[in-house]
Amino acid sequence: MTPRLPHFVCTVLALVLSATVRAETVQVAVAANFTEPMKAIAADFEKDTGHTAQLSFGSTGKFYSQIKNGAPFDVFLSADEATPARLEKEGDAVPGSRFTYATGKLVLWSAKAGVVDAQGDVLKKNNFKNIAIASPKLAPYGAAAVQTLTQLGLLASLQPKFVTGESIGQTFSFVSTGNAELGFVALSQVFENGKIKSGSGWIVPENLHAPLRQDAVQLNRARDNQAAAALLAYLKGDKARAAILSYGYGI
Repeated sequence: MTPRLPHFVCTVLALVLSATVRAETVQVAVAANFTEPMKAIAADFEKDTGHTAQLSFGSTGKFYSQIKNGAPFDVFLSADEATPARLEKEGDAVPGSRFTYATGKLVLWSAKAGVVDAQGDVLKKNNFKNIAIASPKLAPYGAAAVQTLTQLGLLASLQPKFVTGESIGQTFSFVSTGNAELGFVALSQVFENGKIKSGSGWIVPENLHAPLRQDAVQLNRARDNQAAAALLAYLKGDKARAAILSYGYGI
């Protein structure tokens, strides 16, 4: 006769097997400015829910093209609100799933101390060789940089000095390595413990560019993916919101 397992052991095994069956993977396209906070949030998400978030980072414009061409993403965390709204309108996203997960901030930054002053007057002095921005056609932070320079009346004089990155991640790389003396990057890339952690920077006043509202949306291929829905819900929770705020975003 086969010995029977104690009832409590069977219950534990059933719970473990049930959790294993329910755990799913969600493929997430993440705007480059949100790289560090999303890495932290994804780790907490896996610990707290058992689901796994596999992250890809890049420019919003390129992700839009990839999604339209059938890229296997389940959730899209954009650097703007217009692109997810467009995907929803075009039938590529689950209606009603879109929401603003963060509001970004733009900063003029140099890896060297003393290069960028607290008022951004370095732009008017124009005594640098080059300035990095993200492609305004692909990256909302690049568009915000162009809007800022336009509002300041400096676009025409500074445009010949542009070093253009495909994404805000590449733009940050240009500045952090010294290949560009200064550049417009996301505050989240240089922010820690309530301040700019290294180099020198000017946080661009928000009235100089359109709001950087960043929307998330569930894509159609993930309509029945529990992990996708769970991730979007998790982004609205207190733990994720605290992480987002810690990187200098508004919510």
